[in-house]
Amino acid sequence: MYLPKRRSNRLSALLITLALVGSSTACGSNNEQSLTIYSGRSEKLVGPIFESFSTATGITLNVKYGSSNDMALALATEKDKTPADIFLSRSPGPTGYLDDLGLLAELNDDVLKEVDSGTKPANGHWVGFAGRARVLVYNIDEVVKEDLPNSVFELAKPKYKDLVAIPGSNSSFQDWFTVFRLRNGDNTATDWLNSMVANGARFYPKNRAIVEAVSRGEVHFGLVNHYYNHQESEKNGDAQRSENHTFTSGDDGGLMIMATASILKSSDDKDLANRFLSFLLSDIQQRYLTDTVFEYPLAIGVAPADRLPQQPIDTVGAVDIDNMAAEFTRTMEIIEASGILDQ
Repeated sequence: MYLPKRRSNRLSALLITLALVGSSTACGSNNEQSLTIYSGRSEKLVGPIFESFSTATGITLNVKYGSSNDMALALATEKDKTPADIFLSRSPGPTGYLDDLGLLAELNDDVLKEVDSGTKPANGHWVGFAGRARVLVYNIDEVVKEDLPNSVFELAKPKYKDLVAIPGSNSSFQDWFTVFRLRNGDNTATDWLNSMVANGARFYPKNRAIVEAVSRGEVHFGLVNHYYNHQESEKNGDAQRSENHTFTSGDDGGLMIMATASILKSSDDKDLANRFLSFLLSDIQQRYLTDTVFEYPLAIGVAPADRLPQQPIDTVGAVDIDNMAAEFTRTMEIIEASGILDQ
């Protein structure tokens, strides 16, 4: 699994705000050309990109939404019988799993040249197209900045007793905890999570629910993806009483995880699929992802939205996942055994 440093970029493009689509399949006017996409990113996030592509090209996109992990396992079962041309994953783990099985095609050079070397593997079988950083959201009325922790490990201290929320059943938290576990070892990761539970950490099922609870003062801190607080602030203005805090440089609490795009080796429409990936990495769609969704753009030359931190997110080394199903099963075993889902 590759977790890259977010690059600083200089150029910007015109902000395009796209309307959300109302169905899971975006349809174009030319029924002779179509692509099937298995999307581990939600319709709310990437549906507008699909609609925009179909509108611009007339190409029909048949989209299947679901868990990235479940879709990767399905693709591994379907092999060359799959109808999928493209796989979009919320993280590199499921994509790397398929690559290890030899199911992914090498991408065209005009796609690969759109991203840095840190956001694609050496074999050119996938690219990162957006990044989400893990942060600590906090209530600005209840917390003074001097009390903010430098490390995610500090949250298990008595100072933060009963004050921290964790989205234990959320897929993004599970992605993060898997990498955290592989980098630090099962014992350290398990001890940290058990200590958080013993320290009164509270369970919420979703990142957004945590941001809302923190803003209400229901809980003072929460571990979330960075973009949720930006979205809530955009909607609520000064009524949003929460802000993001980033941990000290190099701390695992601030990992940035890429969303990735790949093409199945079995696809009969690889040129068309590469055309979609180029569209995904175009300035307009990257600006949508950062200015509207508030994720970090990964295409070269596209700067993050002004409200996002302009300093690069810390570099994180490569973590190899040899058996994705086994690793995520182990992650869930540790999370469930900790009791956080009962808090």
